[in-house]
Amino acid sequence: MNTARLKKDYAERIAPALMERFKYTSSMQIPRLTKIVVNEGLGIATADKKIIDVAINELTMITGQKAVATVSKKDVAQFKLRKKMPIGVRVTLRRERMYEFLERLIRVALPRIRDFKGVESNLDGRGNYTLGIQEQIIFPEINIDTVERLTGMNITFVTTAKTDEEGFALLKEFGLPFKTAKND
Repeated sequence: MNTARLKKDYAERIAPALMERFKYTSSMQIPRLTKIVVNEGLGIATADKKIIDVAINELTMITGQKAVATVSKKDVAQFKLRKKMPIGVRVTLRRERMYEFLERLIRVALPRIRDFKGVESNLDGRGNYTLGIQEQIIFPEINIDTVERLTGMNITFVTTAKTDEEGFALLKEFGLPFKTAKND
């Protein structure tokens, strides 16, 4: 199996750079990217069941891995929601697929966003980062002529970093184009 370029880049360039910058004593302290979770919330799917099927197909094409439907946990009358109704779609990427998706996201999809000036740099306090995307059509796998409805998605990068500073440095080294380069 062909190794993803970013995985090789992590081992050869990113890990040593982080080791030097944060003065780690062991290579096990170096932050790593453990998984990328792509999530699409589709509350409108309560009215039309086909929306979930379309979203599963689109997310599967984008990520290269079968997407699964997420279901509601309880009844909510105001939203006409019943327990176990499908309300979203999710994919968890790890290992090779995770690096391949990250590379396509950074090199192909993000530059296709109109008036793109970089992504916000708000991490969650534990070194993880969630990126919100407005439209699925920025991915080249999606044929714009067949899209019925524009849907956004959240892409969460889960790292082993202990602090936001470490997580930010890791994602910046991978090439995620942040708007403000804080902590540099």
